[in-house]
Amino acid sequence: MAAIPNIVEVAALVGDPSRVTMLLELLGGKALPASELARAARITPQTASSHLAKLIEGALLIKEMSGRHRYYRLAGPEVVYALEALNAIATQKPIRSLKEYDRTKVLRYARTCYDHIAGKVGVGLTDRLLALGMIEQSGRDFVVSNQGYDRFKHFGIDVDAVQKGKRHFARQCLDWSERRHHLAGGLGAAITNRLFELGWIARIPGGRAVRVTAEGLYGLADEFGLKL
Repeated sequence: MAAIPNIVEVAALVGDPSRVTMLLELLGGKALPASELARAARITPQTASSHLAKLIEGALLIKEMSGRHRYYRLAGPEVVYALEALNAIATQKPIRSLKEYDRTKVLRYARTCYDHIAGKVGVGLTDRLLALGMIEQSGRDFVVSNQGYDRFKHFGIDVDAVQKGKRHFARQCLDWSERRHHLAGGLGAAITNRLFELGWIARIPGGRAVRVTAEGLYGLADEFGLKL
């Protein structure tokens, strides 16, 4: 008999404010030490260690060792998709400070969702890829057209190599701030890596927000017709 997913256990893990804060802090795809996650959640290191152990046991996090140091990251893209979906259906918390307003504003504009770009820029770019006929919707996924194959190659992305990877190729990921889908999976990651390589986007220190550079504003408009 096939096992039934234990949704209650997962719901209990993400239902704790401290644990969900640490999970959201890891949405940028980086591995972070327990001390940094504890500061983000405003709890003691001892309490953070207890929470992290539960998240690892629940298969939401994995632990990595670098010498004597321990780092934690999300267990995989499926955890990211689940957190983004929860963000999309959750009621919005009131913003209580200018600092929080500024942080939310830049996150809504552009951010990394695990290893692909999200926010207004991510959704806008996905819309342009669809409009140009480079990708097409197929169920909960995207597929690359023949025209898209050639254009991605010209842009510096080897679609064949991405398809041979072990991860999901091109998935629709529900964007919590735009309430629409952006491009995730291996192709989304490849596009985002290329944008970083070209200097069209750059990370904003201290989180997962990114900014579009002057070169990026021109390049995205010229290459994809994305005007920001």
